[in-house]
Amino acid sequence: MKRDRMDGNVSERSDEMQAEAAERAEEAEVLEQDEPFAEAEPDEAADADAAPAKAAPKHGKHSKGEPEPPEYMKRSRRMRKVLIAVIIVLVLLIAAGGVLTFMLVDTARNAATQQAQTSTIDVDSLADDGAAKDASTSTSKRTTVPNLVQLLGMDQNQAVEALSHGAQVTGLTDVNEEGNPVKKQVSIALSDEPADARSGTPSVYLYLNEEGKVVRAGYSVATSSIGYGTLSFADAVTNERIIEKTVEEAGLAVGQQAAALPEDKTVYSTYASDGTTLTREYCEFSGTGTAGGVEHPWQASLSYDYNMANATGNLADTIRTIYVYIGA
Repeated sequence: MKRDRMDGNVSERSDEMQAEAAERAEEAEVLEQDEPFAEAEPDEAADADAAPAKAAPKHGKHSKGEPEPPEYMKRSRRMRKVLIAVIIVLVLLIAAGGVLTFMLVDTARNAATQQAQTSTIDVDSLADDGAAKDASTSTSKRTTVPNLVQLLGMDQNQAVEALSHGAQVTGLTDVNEEGNPVKKQVSIALSDEPADARSGTPSVYLYLNEEGKVVRAGYSVATSSIGYGTLSFADAVTNERIIEKTVEEAGLAVGQQAAALPEDKTVYSTYASDGTTLTREYCEFSGTGTAGGVEHPWQASLSYDYNMANATGNLADTIRTIYVYIGA
C-alpha cells in the first residue's frame, strides 16, 4: 500500500512538473513571438528620428535658408569700409602734400639759383668781354672830377666858390673827437652836374680844422657819370684802373699800380643768407701821391650794391659808386 501511495505521489509530482514544464514552454513561445514586436519599437523610433535627418535639405553658402548676420556685424563691416576709405584719402592727401612741398622747395631753389647766376653774370662774365677796352667807349663821360688838391687850405666859402658847378651846402656836422684835427664836416652838392638816377647828385665833402680851413677834401660820384660803364668790379679796378684815374683827376699824381684787389674775393664780397646771391662788393684803397712837389695821402673806395638789381632782376639797377679823399 505504501508503495502504491508513493507511486501515486510520484505520479502526481511528475504530472505537476510536466504541467509546469508545459506552461514554461508556452510562455517561452509567447515570448519568442512577442520579441520581434518588442524589437521593432526601438527600430521604428530610430527610423523616425533618422528620417528627418535624411529628409533635411542641405544648405549651401548662398542658400536662401542662410540666417541673416547680426546687426552689430553689419555695422562693423560698414565701419571697416568707412575706415578704409578714410585711410586711402589720407594717404592721397599726404602724397599730394609731399609733391606740393617738393615743388615749392624746387621753385625756391631755382629762384635763388637764377639770382646767383644774375649776379655772377654781372660780376664775372663782363670781365671776359674786352678786358682791356677803354670804359669811355661804352659810356659817355657826363661830368669831371673836381680838383680836390686846390681846395686844401681854403675856408668853406672859398671852397664853394672854387667848386662852382652849382655848389650848394647841404649839410654841416660838428666833429668832437679828441685828437682829431677835423672839427666840422661840410657836405656840398654840385647841383649843376647831371644827377644819377640811383646814386644821386655828385657831392664834395670838406673837413675843416679849428681855423675853419680845409684839411681834407672828398668826392663821390656814380661810376657811369665819369665814363665807366657796366664793368665788373674786378675789371673796373684791375683793368680800367678806375681808382688811380679818379685820384689823378682829383689833382694827385699816383702810380699806375697803386690800387690792387685782395686775391681772396670773399674779402670784398657780401652774400645773402643763401650763401650764393651776391649783394655787395666793396673795397677800400689808400696810398700817397704828389701835387706840386708836395706829398699828400689819399684814400678811395669802390662800391657795387646789387640789392636793387637782385630785387628787379635788372642788372642796370646795380648802384656803382666811387669815393675819393685827399688830405693835406
